[in-house]
Amino acid sequence: MIMEFKNKINELLIDLEGKSPNSDKVLIGLDGFVDKIVHVVGKRKSATEFDRIKTIKEFGERIVKAAGLSTNFEMVVLQEKLGGNGPILSNAFLTYGLGLTYIGALGYPQIENVFQHMNENGEVYSIARPGTTDALEFEDGKLMIGKLDSMNDVNWENIKKIIGIPKLTELINDSSLFGLENWTMLPHMSSIWRGIIEEVLPHIDNSKGKRFMFFDLADPEKRTNEDIIEALQLIEKFNMHFNVILGLNLKEAVEIAEVLGIQGYKCDNTDKINLKTLTEQISKKINIYCLVIHPTIEATAVVGDNYYHVDGPYTASPILTTGAGDNFNAGFCLGQILNLSPEQSLILGVATSGYYVRNAKSPSFDDVKEFLNNWRDDNLQ
Repeated sequence: MIMEFKNKINELLIDLEGKSPNSDKVLIGLDGFVDKIVHVVGKRKSATEFDRIKTIKEFGERIVKAAGLSTNFEMVVLQEKLGGNGPILSNAFLTYGLGLTYIGALGYPQIENVFQHMNENGEVYSIARPGTTDALEFEDGKLMIGKLDSMNDVNWENIKKIIGIPKLTELINDSSLFGLENWTMLPHMSSIWRGIIEEVLPHIDNSKGKRFMFFDLADPEKRTNEDIIEALQLIEKFNMHFNVILGLNLKEAVEIAEVLGIQGYKCDNTDKINLKTLTEQISKKINIYCLVIHPTIEATAVVGDNYYHVDGPYTASPILTTGAGDNFNAGFCLGQILNLSPEQSLILGVATSGYYVRNAKSPSFDDVKEFLNNWRDDNLQ
């Protein structure tokens, strides 16, 4: 690591010493999934031992070979955990010590066991049963296989019936950040956004300045271009009342660029993408406070006319990758809530995800400071 970046980490550590997340609240929604973390068996050695299929490429080749013949795959469930962009983001915020209110699909009428930590440590309003996801993990990425029928109950009418406009307005006014996650998997999310814009935002109190608002579209490839354009236009409307942050991974950024008519980017050729140009070009097309893009090994942001970039603490042997992006988002948003600079927020974001993939859990505030110390000192395992 070059000395200049070590100095930046050190400056961040100094700034963090005078700050605490305990006095801030976040309001997050609206999805909820029970995730099963899965390895696909490549060769079974015994009842308890197997070699897994290591890459998506190898898995895909086996699928293609089965065309016209059929085959079977054995899936080994390593862990069952809370899932969905909203719950994973919220769990990271809770671990950091932020006050949490969550609205979403955590079980109805009873909250599912995997979400009890959120229920016990935050304020939870569950409006639907959760979906389920098999997260097939490989060394070069993951495949998320979801069952989404219950997401139809995450709609504006249920929110108004179960929570109500006055209470939702109060919850937003009491929060430093309002996050609406997983647009792609929630078929009624755009209508929910329209409902909030029309019925709630006129009552928001911005007398002390704009709050932050965070959006994660969550892999919009399966949605139509018209739906995506509408979603981006709605996000821009929120920027009139909030400092809106849109977070994208690299695949999502390339997809959004294509929808916006930005030429020259393809998901099958990401190694040759100029990330600075991509970030700046998308930012110019969307009128919001901040655009963030977080590939696996680095992260970028544009705030106003200013571009920021940091390299991340990459590891070739992560323990868990499902949720890494949500943990990055939690770290970046925490940095913004704590009034850190965009560059410092990026560093806190990549440190949060770096800790998560190495430890299979979100860091506490003390954990991430220790991680930053070790990173600065070239001491990461």
